[in-house]
Amino acid sequence: MLRGIDPIIGPDLLFTLRAMGHGDEITIVDANFPAVAMAKRLIRMDGHDAVRVTDAVLSLMPLDRFAPDETAIRMEVVGEPDAVPPVCALFQEVIDHRDPGYKLAKLERFAFYERAKQSFAIIATGERRLYGNVILKMGVIDP
Repeated sequence: MLRGIDPIIGPDLLFTLRAMGHGDEITIVDANFPAVAMAKRLIRMDGHDAVRVTDAVLSLMPLDRFAPDETAIRMEVVGEPDAVPPVCALFQEVIDHRDPGYKLAKLERFAFYERAKQSFAIIATGERRLYGNVILKMGVIDP
């Protein structure tokens, strides 16, 4: 056990976050997402929901202030591009708490899949709420 590190962050996720650099992206996905087929690196966190995992990740990882429109991205609802699923409103609350000033952008479903494939890693959660998927871009920590 380490001080200051959320206890749901296991060694694989801690290693992955530490290995990421500025501009790298990590994708946190729900239980329906085809994570095994898409991930370069897969971290399983089936016992946790995506909002909780996002909060844990953002407790350690700064968001990229140099790409504010692409810093945090959710999947757009199919057939309802202006809809904001409740789980996505919760993602925004976590972002507002951890890194205020960033707006959760949206990306069409298949474009989201393509972007997720390019992520440094995908975290597969046990999230059951539909559209519980988010891509986060790593920022920098100033000296």
